Amino acid sequence: MKRMLLSMALAAVASVAWGQTTRQPLMKTQDVPQQRQTTSTTTTTTEGTGTITEFTPGSAIVLKESSGPRHYRFGKTVTYVTRSGKVLNEDTVRTRVKVGVPVRVHYTGTGDSMMVDRVVLDED
Repeated sequence: MKRMLLSMALAAVASVAWGQTTRQPLMKTQDVPQQRQTTSTTTTTTEGTGTITEFTPGSAIVLKESSGPRHYRFGKTVTYVTRSGKVLNEDTVRTRVKVGVPVRVHYTGTGDSMMVDRVVLDED
């Protein structure tokens, strides 16, 4: 009787041990390092060149360009410089930046949202 019980117990344990046909994963899925997805945003600065036809300090500027008039809005901060790179103060801007002066503007955006951050006078 003991032998029979021992044989049945061994048979039950052996069938469970040898009957396993699926392979266990080496790592749990939550332990697998996940790849991070990164996105980058790039802002391109574009340049427009022309002669000032309208100028509202701190608000907007309109340039007569080769393709026609272009309207630009000013960003929060606008730097006015000469062609050689000299930064102009407010008093100089009031006297030198006016209708008829050729300038280059650096801006971001497209269409109606072209925001100027730098105005370069073509004269020193």
